[in-house]
Amino acid sequence: MSNQCFFLAPGELDDARVGTELCLEGPEGHHAVTVKRVRVGELIDLVDGGGARAVAEVTSTEKASLVGVVRDIQREPRPPVAITLVQALAKGDRDLQAVESAVELGIDAVTPWQSERSIVRWNEAKAAKAHAKWESTVLAAVKQSRRTFRPEVRPMRTSAALTHEIAERMAGGAPTLVVILHEAGTDSLAGTVNRWLEANPATKETGRDPEIMLVVGPEGGITDAELERFVAAGARVALLGQHVLRASTAGPAALVLVRHLLGQL
Repeated sequence: MSNQCFFLAPGELDDARVGTELCLEGPEGHHAVTVKRVRVGELIDLVDGGGARAVAEVTSTEKASLVGVVRDIQREPRPPVAITLVQALAKGDRDLQAVESAVELGIDAVTPWQSERSIVRWNEAKAAKAHAKWESTVLAAVKQSRRTFRPEVRPMRTSAALTHEIAERMAGGAPTLVVILHEAGTDSLAGTVNRWLEANPATKETGRDPEIMLVVGPEGGITDAELERFVAAGARVALLGQHVLRASTAGPAALVLVRHLLGQL
């Protein structure tokens, strides 16, 4: 059975070595001791969201904190190509289902997208609360999957803002592939990714990491006008398969295929 996983603040594992004593406090400490009932002698994983994992033996517990001694330390490099899911807001929490699965399957960042056909709207009054819900979903999925990297939840984008971002990334110097998963595509996702990889080897010579962005629309679909603007900005349209998937499954399915093509699985 794998160890239970808890988060330390970013940087807390920078100087950690075998034998280092670590303290888990705050909400995570309370969750570990009170909810998960971690006890003295148990091995747990402490991660910092930046690639470091400390396997620690719990030596003492308080009401809402614990102390552990590092028995092993692991530091994972970031993958050479980052993958971002741009997920349209969807009703019934299907957007959050997609985010949760994508995090467990290895996504590097997620972007909420308020498309023209999104029924869910993030107005000014609810935007902060909704964004926090995405953050909470990501954190829970990271802990569930025992990941060391915590995916970034980027600011919500409207269609106009997303078009601008695509254009900026195309002109930004780092190799970037933006793929719109849509039935209007004439090429497969696999073919699109493979040709991009042939033209843009995954190197860091530009000083910026290569990135693949997967754009998934709402269950009402992406409008023709949105599709035209995205393509004009530099995005490509591709088919994921013969069947039309729900908004909650398209992104995770595409992610697995792309990670396989990148050699990350």
